[in-house]
Amino acid sequence: MEAIAKTKYLKGSPQKARLVIDLVRGKNVSRALAILKFTNKRAATPIAKCIRSAVANATYSAEQQNIAIDPDDLWIKTCFVDMGPTKGRKRLRPAPQGRAYQERRHYCHITIELTSDVPEIEEEVKPRKKGKKLTAKENAKATKNEKATKAKKADKAKEVEKDAVKKTEEKQAKPAKDAEKKTTPKKKGEKKDETQEAPKEEVKKEGKSANTDDAADKKTEEKKKETSKTEEKKDDSPKVKETIEKDNTEE
Repeated sequence: MEAIAKTKYLKGSPQKARLVIDLVRGKNVSRALAILKFTNKRAATPIAKCIRSAVANATYSAEQQNIAIDPDDLWIKTCFVDMGPTKGRKRLRPAPQGRAYQERRHYCHITIELTSDVPEIEEEVKPRKKGKKLTAKENAKATKNEKATKAKKADKAKEVEKDAVKKTEEKQAKPAKDAEKKTTPKKKGEKKDETQEAPKEEVKKEGKSANTDDAADKKTEEKKKETSKTEEKKDDSPKVKETIEKDNTEE
């Protein structure tokens, strides 16, 4: 439900009336009337009368359409002030350097539109006006951030280049090492290179039974070796005697 009310040829300049009507724009009717009641401006009372006439128009149109409306549920949809005629009075006002200004009387027109729908108020955030100091600070921060990002990118690029160089060197060094290993002959006394030896895993001996079995095997092997040596000595002794006797007979 919508209703419009207008007041024309209101005494006063439109600039002064706009200061009052900006306080009421987009608000509830009851709240708007309360605000206008306590505003110490000349245009407050005629604007309040215009709002009340708009409420009366809304109730009258609702009765004709058989619609029930509570005046407290109405909202101010649009309200604005237009410039009216300016009448030139014959009175003069003294001005500097012997001049005289003619007094002019200003008039304005007010229009107010009400609705029963709750308006969606969108709070517009006004951008803050920046002075020279703020702009200079923001520019300095922006330059610092740009330099920092450039430095980070350069460091990353250097790291990537170093990694690529290391990989290429490793690839080139591998075939050379393999060729050296093939060409160099191994000597008996030389120890094996640490690179050729496979990493030996340390094996923990579990239990005392394994240790005792290994010791017994070693002892039996040592006894066999000793017996074999003694037998060889016994076999060699008669042969040595025969060779000595042969030498003596020949002489």
